[in-house]
Amino acid sequence: MDRSLGWQGNSVPEDRTEAGDDKEYVGFATLPNQVHRKSVKKGFDFTLMVAGESGLGKSTLVNSLFLTDLYRDRKLLGAEERIMQTVEITKHAVDIEEKGVRLRLTIVDTPGFGDAVNNTECWKPVAEYIDQQFEQYFRDESGLNRKNIQDNRVHCCLYFISPFGHGLRPLDVEFMKALHQRVNIVPILAKADTLTPPEVDRKKRKIREEIEHFGIKIYQFPDCDSDEDEDFKLQDQALKESIPFAVIGSNTVVEARGRRVRGRLYPWGIVEVENPGHCDFVKLRTMLVRTHMQDLKDVTRETHYENYRAQCIQSMTRLVVKERNRKYDQKPGQSWQGEIPSLALGETKPYFCSSIGPGLNLSGCWSPPSLINPFLPLAN
Repeated sequence: MDRSLGWQGNSVPEDRTEAGDDKEYVGFATLPNQVHRKSVKKGFDFTLMVAGESGLGKSTLVNSLFLTDLYRDRKLLGAEERIMQTVEITKHAVDIEEKGVRLRLTIVDTPGFGDAVNNTECWKPVAEYIDQQFEQYFRDESGLNRKNIQDNRVHCCLYFISPFGHGLRPLDVEFMKALHQRVNIVPILAKADTLTPPEVDRKKRKIREEIEHFGIKIYQFPDCDSDEDEDFKLQDQALKESIPFAVIGSNTVVEARGRRVRGRLYPWGIVEVENPGHCDFVKLRTMLVRTHMQDLKDVTRETHYENYRAQCIQSMTRLVVKERNRKYDQKPGQSWQGEIPSLALGETKPYFCSSIGPGLNLSGCWSPPSLINPFLPLAN
């Protein structure tokens, strides 16, 4: 690869334009290579959340997806302990390297979700955790040292749906509606080997209908560019039609027709995890790792986090206006009648530094009460 960005001495680079004229090669065409080298050197981050009731194969699927064992130290709870268990948030981090590319993978698990007798609002700890990561990133982004910001925002949530029953349960609907504005939700039909192929098709169709009926916004695959090749377009269309992904997880290697494969051994035969004819595991891995990982991160940054950030700034501005009203000693019952200004963060922060006074701290200046949860109605 030619790494020169200009000329040395009187030598003239051999590169010419396609038109064959005498225009000399400047070198900015190597910018993509520079970005590639810098990105590979820095490494990549990805945070994946898995949610769903116990026993649906979440841990097994994660280990199968990334060919690692993240749960070797996990303690399995007994029936009595599980009854008393509340929803927890646990993190498992691992560095994975493949062909010189490093990925810092963080798996966020939700043990205890949906296991109680009364599961009312059991999704709240999950929503609060996602908000806390947005809040921490917002604080770091607004601080003085922004060079080494650690991105712990949740980029994708795999929500596991039980194969038993008819479609979505009320808890499934409540969870996805509570989180679809915060995170990219990818629905997973768990334990697909407990269903026949016609049952899988009916279950998928029913779940898609109910997702649309209840107005749940799951992760939307981006449209293919017009210059994409036909194979990629067909692959992308197949991924879209596979929602929800019907998956099987297994870390056991078995013999199948003289080949060693990961799968499950039954009296009637072998279910192969990586056989597209048996389940959607390969499609899920393709979507999650090979084709749409960066898009999941982009949607998190450009949509979910920006919505959170905008709401935070509006909340901050409301406090600024209230403080302004107090300073001007308005009459009782009177308030600011003008439109709430949309201030950029750089403009809002000085207001807080000069107007709100002590007790607040944003990088030594301001600290809102849990950043005023922007997903709750703003207090008057």
